Amino acid sequence: MSIKNIRLEVMQFLEKNVDSFVEQYLIPVEKIWQPSDFLPNSEGENFFEEVKELREIAKELPYDFWVTLVGDTITEEALPTYESWLMDVEGIDQIENGGNGWSKWIRQWTGEENRHGDLLNKYLYLSGRVNMREIEMTTQHLINDGFDIGTGTDPYKNFVYTSFQELATYVSHNRVAQIAKKFGDNKLSKMCKMIAGDEMRHHHAYSEFVTRIFQVDPSEMMLAFQYMMKQKIVMPAHFLRESGQKISTAFEQFSDSAQRIGVYTANDYVDIMQKLINKWEVDKITNLTDEAEKARDYLMKLPARMARISERLVIPAEGHIFKWVEPARL
Repeated sequence: MSIKNIRLEVMQFLEKNVDSFVEQYLIPVEKIWQPSDFLPNSEGENFFEEVKELREIAKELPYDFWVTLVGDTITEEALPTYESWLMDVEGIDQIENGGNGWSKWIRQWTGEENRHGDLLNKYLYLSGRVNMREIEMTTQHLINDGFDIGTGTDPYKNFVYTSFQELATYVSHNRVAQIAKKFGDNKLSKMCKMIAGDEMRHHHAYSEFVTRIFQVDPSEMMLAFQYMMKQKIVMPAHFLRESGQKISTAFEQFSDSAQRIGVYTANDYVDIMQKLINKWEVDKITNLTDEAEKARDYLMKLPARMARISERLVIPAEGHIFKWVEPARL
């Protein structure tokens, strides 16, 4: 049997439990928070006073903070790319008989994720601190440009990617929440905390999928994990660009801002890798082929090696001035 067919078989085997995954890791629409729960009430008599207060508090937040928040928002808003990518993964069928269990999972996961961009976009709009037209153009470019995360249609590689990425976005939103609180913006802090909570829940789901695959196809899952760590996890917004610029030219500058302010750093990347190795108990997995044993050895040594490399990274002290955030507005 080919590797592709085995993966399809494993996905069909796991699909029997998709309803329980939905129940355990996603929240019904009527019960989950919505963006309007955290924003000034546009139907209320105090709407303008609430907006004025939001704008006053927002004045305290520093430049790199705004750049990072904008980059996080744009990343969340490029959701159509992520959904269409995942719908193409082996074993996920959105057409046959109205779609299989996996397509139901992807749609409901997308529904939850969609609220994040809605909330942050509205906050940025009301804050008056950023150039919304430039942000909107960057978002449209990012969706137009798509992405290539190096997973192809392989579910094993895709689930390693989503396990990593959901934890990375948890770290990022959680740190933004902490910084916002430090500068006295308790409402923005709460918004980002709620988003971070969703991301952690989603991380638990995708990492559980990988745990299940390790149980039934350990060698191939180990090789997929090694492949993704070897080529490095690229961020969903790695094609980020400002208006009039070439593809991918803004990502490194955005990443530097996030590192400078301590929202997401090279150390966090290494820490997430180690957390996944621990979570999947890579050191204890048995019945591996010789090739998979070598992959395990590589993975076990990788965090220490990456940590040494990250110590040598130098982040520019002076940040790039983005069209999204004009210093004159701050």
